[in-house]
Amino acid sequence: MSYITRRALSTLIPPKVASPSGLGAAQDAVRMKRVVEFYEKLPRGAAPATQAKGFGARYRAKHFSGKNASATPIIHAVAGLVLLGYAQNYYFHLRHHKNNAH
Repeated sequence: MSYITRRALSTLIPPKVASPSGLGAAQDAVRMKRVVEFYEKLPRGAAPATQAKGFGARYRAKHFSGKNASATPIIHAVAGLVLLGYAQNYYFHLRHHKNNAH
């Protein structure tokens, strides 16, 4: 086996660590017990439904969720664009023509 192949395979095989006292299994058992205790403390079952907080989250929950999906956001977007367009027209053009004075 070439040096390169041996080096590549050595990363796949864990090193053999000899414990000085020969009690490696007991340390692993304690570590495993801690892991099991940690997982026993975690909550089980489905996560509780979270309440939407903030304007965007409430809007998304109301109009985009599966059972309540509707076309209302499209209407809101069109109305918002119309209002934005009028505001721009007023600022850049209409405010100079107050009371039809040219």
